[in-house]
Amino acid sequence: MARVTRRGILAGSAAASFGTAAHSALAAAPPAGKAGPAIYRYRIGTYELTALYDGIWYRPIGKNFIRNAPFADVEHALDAAFMPHDRLATPFTTLIVNTGQKLVLLDTGTGGQISPTAGMVVENLAAAGIAPTEVDQIVISHFHPDHINGIKDKDNNLIFPNAEIMVPEPEWAFWMDDANMNAAPAAMTETFRNQRRIFSDIAKRVTHFAPGKEVAPGIETLAAPGHTPGHTVFAVHSGNQSLMVLSDTAQHPAVFARHPDWQAAFDVDGAETIVTRKKLFDRAAADRMLVTGYHFPFPACGHLVKTATGYEHVPIEWQTTL
Repeated sequence: MARVTRRGILAGSAAASFGTAAHSALAAAPPAGKAGPAIYRYRIGTYELTALYDGIWYRPIGKNFIRNAPFADVEHALDAAFMPHDRLATPFTTLIVNTGQKLVLLDTGTGGQISPTAGMVVENLAAAGIAPTEVDQIVISHFHPDHINGIKDKDNNLIFPNAEIMVPEPEWAFWMDDANMNAAPAAMTETFRNQRRIFSDIAKRVTHFAPGKEVAPGIETLAAPGHTPGHTVFAVHSGNQSLMVLSDTAQHPAVFARHPDWQAAFDVDGAETIVTRKKLFDRAAADRMLVTGYHFPFPACGHLVKTATGYEHVPIEWQTTL
């Protein structure tokens, strides 16, 4: 008769466990095919901020993407960031600022009208425990469709029916001027038409602000022209902490922070964009401010470090407690 030993019992138990684990690992499970809700919360002083991922668009690009650099240089920058040469990853991240007295939404996302891989703001609001009817105020940085289309759904109904809508006065003056629309290049005509679709029937409830104005307690607006004539960024202050909301001062930081002198084809005034970008980036780097960029990789916030040739974006560490 075989002698039973402690070593033999342990070996048998291990083999049985391995067999069970192997059997479990082979159990069929369908792939989820979708990530979970994409929200991220952090604090600036006493204010609670909620970053809401709206999705991503892969912008087609080619040799005319950057006006003042050879495409070979652009390809090299894309290689360095592990990105393809024919498209630019363009995420969308909106921001809710809870001041303790009101909920302020900075830009509204795409409304699901830009790309089939975008349009998740309302879904992620729900995951964050916020109903669209609870948003008190919307503040728009500029009038490109990915920033304003989320004001309405595809059927032209207001998504945030109780919110005051605030827009930069210089932006309204430029885009809602029929003479500017008639003189615009063909590529911009659809943008002009889209702005009229969004704003024409709600014009009376839209408030215009001059950049430099505080639109809510602790939310300062700053003129940042170039990307569009009235492009505006935001500085959120609470206690001794501040956040700079860069809007579209730079698109993907792997390209435009590392190469701040590059002029993108989609900037209305490329030279002015560069002046604005460097001014704001220098301030953020010198003051060690937290920054968030609308098209930065989610959750889109971090710091900017000035280098010999440009700036490096250092993402924040993900935190589970505020």
